[in-house]
Amino acid sequence: MSAPSTGGASRDGYGSALLKLAEDPRVVVLEADLGKSTKSCLFRAEYPERTVSMGIAEQNMMLVSAGMASSGKIPFASTFAIFTERAFEQVRNGIARPGLIVHICGSHGGIHTGTDGSSAQSIEDLAIYRTIPNMTVMHPCDDLSAEELTLQLLNHNMPSYTRTARNKVPRIYDEESVKKIKIGEGNIIEDGNDVAIIACGVMVNEAKIAASKLANNGINACVVDMHTIKPLDGKLINKLAEQCGCIVTVEDHSIIGGLGGSVAEYLSRNKPTPLEMVGVNDRFGESGDTTELMSHLNINSDAIVNATNAVIKRK
Repeated sequence: MSAPSTGGASRDGYGSALLKLAEDPRVVVLEADLGKSTKSCLFRAEYPERTVSMGIAEQNMMLVSAGMASSGKIPFASTFAIFTERAFEQVRNGIARPGLIVHICGSHGGIHTGTDGSSAQSIEDLAIYRTIPNMTVMHPCDDLSAEELTLQLLNHNMPSYTRTARNKVPRIYDEESVKKIKIGEGNIIEDGNDVAIIACGVMVNEAKIAASKLANNGINACVVDMHTIKPLDGKLINKLAEQCGCIVTVEDHSIIGGLGGSVAEYLSRNKPTPLEMVGVNDRFGESGDTTELMSHLNINSDAIVNATNAVIKRK
């Protein structure tokens, strides 16, 4: 078993939360041969009798989780984000359709994994799980927010999918500020009136970097951590649209169906507002250094700055 990495990798927050949740005897953890990477191994080391290691059998893991949920347990099932997609039918028909409360964690999401290559880079998982009725979908930005959101799932009354990341990023929250996080409510990280930059996951840090660059050019950006993609915080989006008059969404995910798509759907039906999306265009990722790959796919802080300049012209 590997020790938790230091810093702000959201997968570490998931692992530490499982240990805290262990105080509730209903909590059980299921793995699909990747507990060391998802950090559920920390729970397994302390509570082996409440951990089920399924091997490379993601579909089976989801249905076993459903059975345990129907028996009064609160299952937390994790694997890589790309492998959760293999079990979509089981999640839809075995978990969500009967309304069983199972909490799924997909680690190593997005192209931020870099050298793992396109076959392992899930850039469509958030979109996939958004389509399932009554499914909560989240993508925390650092270890502290991942821990807090996972802890809140103990009393969450619907199934969920949480995407975590492998790589460490600078922490967005500290021990005090993280306490204000709530499932379904976005958080304003930095105030501004010229543009609202709404980001999730590792891209919240890129949004902060972009906001600093924009400030040097006299543009005052509001940076938002929209950790919950579904249900989306429409009240906050309304406020941002009125306050800033234009919005940029930022995600390490396809621009089709993820955070950008979700915000676009909301704005088009409720408050038409100029919008630009920063994310992976209609393509797969590829293998490469994380920084170089983010630049190549146009999802870094420079891309956010360019999108901001474009959307402000449309106000």
